[in-house]
Amino acid sequence: MIARYPWKFGVSISLAVGAGLIIWAGLVSTPPEAGANGAIDWPEIELVEIETGFDYPVHITHAGDGSGRIFVVEQAGVIRIIKNGTLLGTPFLNISARVNFSGNPNDEQGLLSVAFPPDYASKNYFYVYYTSRIGADDGDNIVARFFVDDPVNNPDEADPNSEQLVLHLEHQPNSNHNGGQLAFGPNDGYLYLAPGDGGSSNDPPNNAQTTSTLLGKILRLDVETGSPATYTIPASNPFTQTAALDEIWALGLRNPWRFSFDRQTGDLYIGDVGQGAREEIDFQPASSSGGENYGWKILEGTICGTPSSGCTPPANYVPPIADYPRSSPDCSVTGGYAYRGQLYYRMQGVYFYGDFCSGRIRALKYDGSAWQGLLLLDTPQSISTFGEDEAGNLYLAHRAGSGNGAIYQIVDTGVANLSPSTKTVSPTGGDPGQTFSFTITLINSGGQPMTQTTFVTDTLPTGLAYVPNTLTAPFGTYDDTGGLLTWQGKLNPTPTVQITFQVTATGEITDALQNIAEIEGQNAGRYTRSATVFIPGNPIYLPVIFK
Repeated sequence: MIARYPWKFGVSISLAVGAGLIIWAGLVSTPPEAGANGAIDWPEIELVEIETGFDYPVHITHAGDGSGRIFVVEQAGVIRIIKNGTLLGTPFLNISARVNFSGNPNDEQGLLSVAFPPDYASKNYFYVYYTSRIGADDGDNIVARFFVDDPVNNPDEADPNSEQLVLHLEHQPNSNHNGGQLAFGPNDGYLYLAPGDGGSSNDPPNNAQTTSTLLGKILRLDVETGSPATYTIPASNPFTQTAALDEIWALGLRNPWRFSFDRQTGDLYIGDVGQGAREEIDFQPASSSGGENYGWKILEGTICGTPSSGCTPPANYVPPIADYPRSSPDCSVTGGYAYRGQLYYRMQGVYFYGDFCSGRIRALKYDGSAWQGLLLLDTPQSISTFGEDEAGNLYLAHRAGSGNGAIYQIVDTGVANLSPSTKTVSPTGGDPGQTFSFTITLINSGGQPMTQTTFVTDTLPTGLAYVPNTLTAPFGTYDDTGGLLTWQGKLNPTPTVQITFQVTATGEITDALQNIAEIEGQNAGRYTRSATVFIPGNPIYLPVIFK
């Protein structure tokens, strides 16, 4: 079942400094992808329902193993799989017997995330972050490793009895501010995790600013050496030559509810839930050597926290790239992802994040001189997390119990979209002298017609010869008189067009003749498609360029 939720907003958010004079000098967040200044062409997004039937979903991710599976973490202690568009009935992992989760909608404890190590396909183990309910550990947070026993015959079920302890985080007596995100750095392969500040209100022990505790920090561990089975400290961690705990990568966080790495740049985005005044998004460039202090509890967002005025930011303070008031209906930021999928060009490089209470989805992007923000969509969802699949498509979870939790994909409906376009050949193999028919099908599946021209260019290599006067299309302009086969036209109002032509195999070059197509339409993205003819012999590659 697919449902669409087209609530659109076009209201800019202000990143203004609130009450309380702040004077600071410290680190500056270097922005990603500094490009030409100018207005941002923001996407017009909708939510497409992908799957329902979840109980309190709080995390979405993939294994990076080529399987295309989407893993959804349920807070009570279960990990479920969406495979080939279907929610599997048997959980991937069920450790609910050892997970502390009351089922109360306000409970912040539970199984909170899962992370798959680099090259998971050859390792078949993974990591989870959960709140324990076992004995003296009840209420503490655990990072553990679990294994898949039979990855060949049963890759969709892990062994709940295979647990290896990696890290035990004391978190008593409070039950809130557990953080809970796990993620491997795309550039260094280390495991990053974010415990909250220990809970209660206003961080009574000042954990976030105290470097003798792991709470209120981002930690960076090497969990992949195998010796010991727990972890080692990366030599490049920023505090290894100081009195601070070696695991600490960054500090000054209250309850970091979802951080993520930009899969293309390696930049780190952090959503940190506020106390009572501001919700914030923090940023760390991929070039960082760590040690940033994001200010809590001295600061809350861009305003003073404790004291409430005249505060002096801590050493190595980095202000948020965005914050917004914690006023109804907003009350709890959910950090998201920078989009790096291939379907929606206007979403490219945009960081999406939300608010759990209001259901609002906001966006950030650096325009070459400053961060720009926009409120994109107002939804009725309780947004507990965002997540990516292997292709970079972006999702979010609606957190609800009794099987009412759901996963939605974020799509841009305000643009043309050529990504479904295809290239085929018939037959797919034959002997020298045989004729083959290529068909290029241009498909615009976006929410807008193609008002700009799409260009198609096909260059035939040695081994394939064009059959004169066979290039045809129902409309547009095409030319087969030179060394190139070209077509140009507008998919407006017709959303599809088929371009066909014939070639013969000369026998001069044989084996696999692969025809590669780069499909490009102005403001509609650029895509690569291919079709291969097999003639016994050696391989050759036939490029097709669409401009």
